[in-house]
Amino acid sequence: MPTSSVHIISKCTVYPDSKSTLKSLKLSVSDLPMLSCQYIQKGVLLSQPPLDTPSLLSVLELSLSKTLSHFPALAGRLHTDSDGHVHILCNDSGVDFVYAKALYLSLATLLPSHLHDIPPCFRKFFQFDNTLSYAGHHKPLVAVQVTELNGGVFIGCTINHAVVDGTSFWNFFNTFAEVCKGAKMISKYPNFCRETVFNSPEVLQFPDGGPSVTFSGDEPLREKIFHFSREAILRLKFRANQKKGRICKESWMAVNGEKGGKTNGKITAVIGVGVGGKPTAEISSFQSLSAQLWRSVTRARNLDGRKTTTFRMAVNCRHRLEPRLDPLYFGNAIQSIPTVASVKELLSEDLWWGANLLHQNVVAHDDRTVRRSIKDWENNPRLFPLGNFDGAMITMGSSPRFPMYDNDFGWGRPIAVRSGRANKFDGKISAFPGREGIGSVDLEVVLAPDTMGALEKDMEFMQYVSSCTPMIM
Repeated sequence: MPTSSVHIISKCTVYPDSKSTLKSLKLSVSDLPMLSCQYIQKGVLLSQPPLDTPSLLSVLELSLSKTLSHFPALAGRLHTDSDGHVHILCNDSGVDFVYAKALYLSLATLLPSHLHDIPPCFRKFFQFDNTLSYAGHHKPLVAVQVTELNGGVFIGCTINHAVVDGTSFWNFFNTFAEVCKGAKMISKYPNFCRETVFNSPEVLQFPDGGPSVTFSGDEPLREKIFHFSREAILRLKFRANQKKGRICKESWMAVNGEKGGKTNGKITAVIGVGVGGKPTAEISSFQSLSAQLWRSVTRARNLDGRKTTTFRMAVNCRHRLEPRLDPLYFGNAIQSIPTVASVKELLSEDLWWGANLLHQNVVAHDDRTVRRSIKDWENNPRLFPLGNFDGAMITMGSSPRFPMYDNDFGWGRPIAVRSGRANKFDGKISAFPGREGIGSVDLEVVLAPDTMGALEKDMEFMQYVSSCTPMIM
């Protein structure tokens, strides 16, 4: 499939439709490490708009301008002051808006069977390839690319990772869609407060010219979406909550209390009573899925049993702090939790063993742990080391809780959510909600070709994977 046939037709700068009242925002302890990460690239595949192309572009440009007025930081640039602190100057410098055509690409071409890899043409639907977030000192912090397809359109959004995490990214993207659909007032205003525990006087030193990427980006990779239905994840969760053959007495129900009912994503469990009358600790649906992925990818890599394997999971700290941060706090408020095990133990024990390791680490990441991690960084300021350095690492990013399908620009929900080439290496996993909701999950899995081939033959993993072909309207 010729990716070079995505043609850039036009490019312009879009400015906020009102001047910023913010002067600057200092990058936090959670923002600064991301300066060596590439810009986030996420976007949505949509059906054919009911507008001609000039009208569509005009509406999108105007909506983007209005949205930037609510997110003035995104129209700014990074600046390092004389003391070495990095700030976002909210100076209304604007963002890139790009129009491209790929009329040879149909929706059916872009959404092949679940048996196939993600078509590489999606990489051409985004701007700022291979661009580190440090480049925000001289490049726009945002680029939106609208790619016209045969029977549809793709709206790709690229945002500086030192400025936003996934929560802030999707709040901006959702607001952009909300404004485009005609909302007079937005529903979720970002919170730009910087008086938080993440604010620090410490300075992160950079080499001349800025940081370098911490992974090669040149190795051959395969990318694939694995879909897990609600029912499959419930089966995984049930299996993960078994210990040494003893089943925890749990019954699952939807969050609205109706068995078999539909939800907007999360499935909870009614926790039963364990030994001695004490409540049993629940391993969550996502921890169960993550543990199965960890086991199966580790087995597919055919690693020595004495080797150590690491599963890194990004967690949102907004609700973990006491007092809590505003849920719409703008910026990065994430930390990475590494869980470590020997290959032999992970594969010889049952699913509960690995799932419980992940569960205990997540539960333990409370207010005290968040603050201890901040102090640890302040004692040794450093960039975030993104990559698979020993051949045995998995890094889980994004979240099935993010409202990725709440992006109706005026002619219907997205058909699919996809990403670009940014921040991808062997072992990088991104979790998306399934399009049908109700607790389903899509995992975007990036692996070395041999590992992916072995994973596709791992029946312990593949028994939970199902087909999810989005309905093309």
